[in-house]
Amino acid sequence: MLANQRHSAKDETGNVVLVPALASTPLQEIIALRKLSALFQPLINMKNGDFLGFEGLIRGPADNPLHSPINLFNAAEKQGLSLEVEMLARQIVLESFAKQKLPGNLFLNISPGTLNHPSFRNGQTLEFMQDIGIDPARVVIEITENQPTYDFEGMKSALLHYRAMGFKIAIDDLGAGFSSLRLWSELRPDFIKIDMHFVQGVDHDPIKLQFLQSIQQIAERCGTCVIAEGIETEGELRVIKDIGIDFGQGYFIARPSRTPPLFASSDTGSIIGSSNIAVFPTESMNRRTHMTAHKLLSFVEPVQPETTNDQVLERFTGNPALRTIPVAKGGMPKGLINRYQFLECFAKPFQRELMGRKPCNHFMQASPLLVEKNMPIEELSHFMAEADSRHFADGFIITDNGRYIGIASGQDLLRELTQMQLEAARYANPLTLLPGNVPINEHIERLLLANTPFIACYCDLDNFKPFNDCYGYRKGDEMIQLTGRLLGWACDLKQDFIGHIGGDDFILLMQSRDWKTRCEQALRSFEQASMLIFKEEHLNSGGYFSESRDGSVQFHPITSLSIGAIQVSPGQFMSHHEVSAAMSAAKKMAKKMPGNSLFIEPRTFKK
Repeated sequence: MLANQRHSAKDETGNVVLVPALASTPLQEIIALRKLSALFQPLINMKNGDFLGFEGLIRGPADNPLHSPINLFNAAEKQGLSLEVEMLARQIVLESFAKQKLPGNLFLNISPGTLNHPSFRNGQTLEFMQDIGIDPARVVIEITENQPTYDFEGMKSALLHYRAMGFKIAIDDLGAGFSSLRLWSELRPDFIKIDMHFVQGVDHDPIKLQFLQSIQQIAERCGTCVIAEGIETEGELRVIKDIGIDFGQGYFIARPSRTPPLFASSDTGSIIGSSNIAVFPTESMNRRTHMTAHKLLSFVEPVQPETTNDQVLERFTGNPALRTIPVAKGGMPKGLINRYQFLECFAKPFQRELMGRKPCNHFMQASPLLVEKNMPIEELSHFMAEADSRHFADGFIITDNGRYIGIASGQDLLRELTQMQLEAARYANPLTLLPGNVPINEHIERLLLANTPFIACYCDLDNFKPFNDCYGYRKGDEMIQLTGRLLGWACDLKQDFIGHIGGDDFILLMQSRDWKTRCEQALRSFEQASMLIFKEEHLNSGGYFSESRDGSVQFHPITSLSIGAIQVSPGQFMSHHEVSAAMSAAKKMAKKMPGNSLFIEPRTFKK
């Protein structure tokens, strides 16, 4: 009796239909009444601003917990209705796309589990598309990897079948799925969509930037087009464009909508059409803390505590470069034998005859310094500074969960620390943390390669050495840091690049149209802020006495800021070396002017 009961309800179009009473769960009612709606989000071509097409998204009934696609498909999985919900969602998206006559491609989300379903595999979906007037060549099957994929061969076979029918293939959320990199390798898709985690904040995160650049390079070699998902800010869009990624998608371009826009907004179009390039984020000084003791490791075969001294002697004499031999038992470190101490002892009369056959632990330095392989090198340097000084000469043992894996010396540590500091200073100035020589030159080269006109400014403090002599290095550092902050505040950091090449010298690479006003503002700000550093008597007299380079005492005007500016037009310079030389010449002219000054090299400016 209950099986024959019905109740009436309205579907999405408002028609009254009869629904079986037993099919009374909210999800069953949604399926029966086709109470799903399609939204579309455009994908933009990063080269010309045109829309590649639209991704079809699905939503449940409004004011219902199942409105969210996550809740909808989770409920479908729990109730064993995943296939039914996905098939209905697919039909709703296709119908709405055809009804609106949307241009371009349709990205149709399909889970791996439904690829081999008869309704899709045997051509029913293709027939349905033909009935509503959609050419398969306009449909991109977007594989949504929401669960592990094990049957790669079956999936590959299915996708080859769909390719033969005219469909294109895309893999969604690269970097977030269970095996998306393998899917890319196995399936060779037409499109790869990078997960939004790696896109959002890319204009501030050099690691995300490096990830996207690497993916783009691989895609170019594979002939795959890359789509960046989740673009939500102007800065992200600029970086994505300049990396060379083909297409973009996200709220900044357009939000999902039942009736999506057919053209990009003026803001988005102006960014994509602009010849300006983005300012890429650079490595900060704290990146070096990721270096660990494992970098210092050298493997030396250990000896056992019972190994004879004669055998140890053979090891040392057979390898003149060997400075230390570790002693271990069962993989656990016991001590170190220092070459010089060992040989000095053996050189004494009768020592070899007396001690040669005895175990080496007699000459072993017990209680060696043990360092776990994942200890950061900077932390290790503090550790070494507080430890007994003998450990610097004798070296230390590197362990993995307490077991011996190698040794290192204090010299190894000192050499690596020095190299790290030199490398870090090339990428970021340690005083201001602003980009150093390498990123400055890289940004100039990017600007030149992009044929982008820009203004290059060399900023230098006048009479800075006398200021240092008179006020001390701490105040000198404060002056340099103040200058860096004021120049940074004057820049539009979306378009303008500020770098610190060392000492009191800074570089500005500006794409802002109002660059001159910004430079003049920096000079005014410096004049006002620097007054707080000088003593009153020096301000009143306009300077101070200090010993000059030839040893004589001279009067020097108070420190001022000079900026030399040149315009770099496309094709005018061939390398960052030429730009640097022209900037330096302009800076020298600026320094000849009294006080805080801006010199603009007229020969580089086109009338």
